[in-house]
Amino acid sequence: MISFGFSLVLIGGNSIAQAAENESSQTRSVFAPDTELELLWNDGEFTEGVAVGPDGRIYFSDIARTERPGKIMRFDPKTGKTDVFCSDSGQSNGLMFDRSGSLIACCGANGGKIALCRIQEGGKVEPLVSKFNGKRLNSPNDLVIHPDGSIFFSDPRYIGPEKIELDLMNVFRFDPKTKQLTRLKTGITKPNGVVLSPDGKTLYVAETDNGSTGQSDNQEPESPKRMTLNAFDLLPDGSVKNRRVLRDFGDQTGIDGMTVDANGNVIAAVRSEDRFGIAVFSPTGEELEFLPTPELPTNCCFGINDDGKSLYLTVGTGLYRVSTGTTGFHPATTTIDQD
Repeated sequence: MISFGFSLVLIGGNSIAQAAENESSQTRSVFAPDTELELLWNDGEFTEGVAVGPDGRIYFSDIARTERPGKIMRFDPKTGKTDVFCSDSGQSNGLMFDRSGSLIACCGANGGKIALCRIQEGGKVEPLVSKFNGKRLNSPNDLVIHPDGSIFFSDPRYIGPEKIELDLMNVFRFDPKTKQLTRLKTGITKPNGVVLSPDGKTLYVAETDNGSTGQSDNQEPESPKRMTLNAFDLLPDGSVKNRRVLRDFGDQTGIDGMTVDANGNVIAAVRSEDRFGIAVFSPTGEELEFLPTPELPTNCCFGINDDGKSLYLTVGTGLYRVSTGTTGFHPATTTIDQD
């Protein structure tokens, strides 16, 4: 393992103590001034979708960029070893475990399953839903599982030669009990990362519209349309309303994957060309802290139990870990009051 030292950037030039004092009581300092990224594994092609399992091990996607299949890798914090959990993942991207301990995956295009899937022990990929109104999904990308078991997932298209059948790129809600798939009315042109607030009443969605579907190597992407972080009120019936644009990244690439801590802060992988790394945003979108990464990051998640303050990052071709001063929140396995 290799450690990388990076300087922590704080808003307004404040020290960590000053920033914490100036923010609400919900806010805690996440990264210490001497924070170091620890490289755990770096033998992938394009890592994504990091998630913690009920066994405390860390699962992440290694998306294929060559002829070989995509994989799901598994890192054990106790032994420091990484092995292959699924040798052909159907081009899995976002991952999350549900309350029963099943691994749910967004499997994308470019030779993948193009479906929301369950990854069974032994690596079998079982599609849960692959069509909306009789048309194939675009390329399921990222997901978050609500405490009631429903799954919110984004369905953009960034790469893949498969014909696009849907008229929009969407955020969907899938109910595993009824098998019903519902398209949310978000107004977002190209959704990416999705995450829930700890009280379950806010759905955060990253809009990462790069102007290209990647269907052809010769396709020239248009100018980016919208790069924003958004918050929606999540209603008890699973619908959303009251969109708020919390951050606008302008002509820079915005957010990929996200997680939240127990204090309600949104911790996000920012892929802006001029300033990439892990940003900590307050629930209202104010940037509180920023930790640079050695390459473009894609996603992040916290460990559980004794490892609950460790933040795991997928960056470039590898998996990293960083110690924090906060504790992660895992909506799929918690119980919340929706009243």
